[in-house]
Amino acid sequence: MPAPSERTRMPVAVYVLGLSVFALGTSEFMLSGILQPLARDLGVSIPQAGLLVSAFAIGMVVGAPVLAAATLRLPRRTTLIALLAVFGLGQIAGALAPSYGVLFASRVVSALACAGFWAVGAAVAVSLVPVTARARAMAVMVGGLSIANIAGVPAGALLGQHAGWRAAFWAVAGMSAVGLVGVIALVPRTAVPTGDDRPQLRRELRIYQDKQVWLALTATAMNGAAVFALFSYLSPLLTETAGLAESWVPTVLALFGVGALIGTFVGGRIADAHLFGTLFAGIASSTVVLAVLALTAQSPVAAIALSLMLGVTAFTTAPALNARMFNVANAAPTLAGATTTAAFNIGNTLGPWLGGLTISAGWGYQSVAWTGAALAAVAVLTTFIAFRLHRSDRTSRIVASSAAPAGVPECAEVR
Repeated sequence: MPAPSERTRMPVAVYVLGLSVFALGTSEFMLSGILQPLARDLGVSIPQAGLLVSAFAIGMVVGAPVLAAATLRLPRRTTLIALLAVFGLGQIAGALAPSYGVLFASRVVSALACAGFWAVGAAVAVSLVPVTARARAMAVMVGGLSIANIAGVPAGALLGQHAGWRAAFWAVAGMSAVGLVGVIALVPRTAVPTGDDRPQLRRELRIYQDKQVWLALTATAMNGAAVFALFSYLSPLLTETAGLAESWVPTVLALFGVGALIGTFVGGRIADAHLFGTLFAGIASSTVVLAVLALTAQSPVAAIALSLMLGVTAFTTAPALNARMFNVANAAPTLAGATTTAAFNIGNTLGPWLGGLTISAGWGYQSVAWTGAALAAVAVLTTFIAFRLHRSDRTSRIVASSAAPAGVPECAEVR
């Protein structure tokens, strides 16, 4: 008999949210491909231009919980429409920016809107499917991010090379408009809850009393940090350590994106039935891949193959990490989505910083792979603690206050 998650048809609204995430993800990561022409045009140094990446990540960390709390009592569809519109306007402002300062401000505003959309969109996606299909729903949204790395980021770099860096911002603004039309037309309206069901910030904040929430947050952040400690410096590792020509870099980045898409698909299919198993297998595999890459980084073949494998292993865990947070913080789905978004971007900020420290210390570009392996090992340990705690206390302390579907046990994510 097929599992419930296999019988569930994914609502078209979830795919619309994934399409919107494609635009968001392209904007977040495309600067890596247009940094040099952007810096030349605005008359700033490469490190100054690189701060635009940090500004976006920090805006995501701050914006997710703040906007989730601020929009808690608003209809979710209305909130999604407003945030996607603001994001699109932020891209237009970036395309027209006359100076570095204006572009910096537009990136911060775009990041805040992006963070809010991720948080609310994730809550909407899991609300449209049964609890046994949450990981699949999140896989669709994460898949939008994976496709952004495969197609959106390289396309942005190509546009930047041939039509100027501003063209990349215009393209993302156009994709945002398409996503906005889809949200307006296909995401169902939701009424604002009243009475006892009315969201209350104080009540939702109670999820942070649960140590499982903090363990899930830590595992998510460490997994993201492990990947981005390497990914942020993959280009110089490939050229300076592995000895590849610069022309190989876009190809390897695309291979990483292909691996990410494969991993997202695999993780989305198996995580609902084997959540902790998916987490352990994916994060432990990433630890091994990063360690082997550190040992074999001077081999071009190994560097290329392991970059592809890291995309697979790292993104296999993404749907499971998202679903785990919604399971342990089910009483506050919007803040659960916000917490996951913030955790991923904490990792995206922490990993490159730690990797940069090891490079500055003179340990070479292989050191970022060792840094990533150490961070992934911390994520494995954190997941093991969460698993032991779950097994020793099957009755959730806070999730029990939420309205779980009849017949679905609270520990259904463990197989």
